[in-house]
Amino acid sequence: MSKIGKNPIQIPEGVTVEIKDRKVYVKGPKGEGFIELPVGIDASVDNQVISVVPKTLNNQTKPLWGTLRSLIANMVNGVVNNFSKTLQVVGTGYRASVSGGELVLVVGFSHEVKIKPPEGITIQTEDDKIIISGANKQLVGQIAASIRDVRKPDVYKGKGIRYENEVVKLKPGKAAKTAE
Repeated sequence: MSKIGKNPIQIPEGVTVEIKDRKVYVKGPKGEGFIELPVGIDASVDNQVISVVPKTLNNQTKPLWGTLRSLIANMVNGVVNNFSKTLQVVGTGYRASVSGGELVLVVGFSHEVKIKPPEGITIQTEDDKIIISGANKQLVGQIAASIRDVRKPDVYKGKGIRYENEVVKLKPGKAAKTAE
């Protein structure tokens, strides 16, 4: 038995959940989404509660049971309270701005890097911070990771794009030679 998979998911006010054609559709005030049910796992909605149940317990359905329950719970949570990640731009002359719905990064290259967010994801900038938010937890994390990959933090000076609370351990660099 999966400890996570057997827990029911409470549906908050203002959220509608519909299951049809082996897909779970979730719609709420801040977005909507769906997830496809794998073969061997069923889901049902009764009295504002979603239950995820495997048809049979075997080596393929056991690991998917808890994972699928968590994905559906994240989707229900995301359409009520958006998920967000905050990135920090560190470096002299490095900056980020939003223009025309695109994130524009100036991070030491000879050109600006423009990133267009997918539908359902919003990007805002404040001073040296980039805030990515949306209803889909996986998509928010993926966009944050791809923005960070544009200019990862340098291990010698610490310049680059990092997560807000990320600690960058700096290397000491070359030691100066002493006169003999």
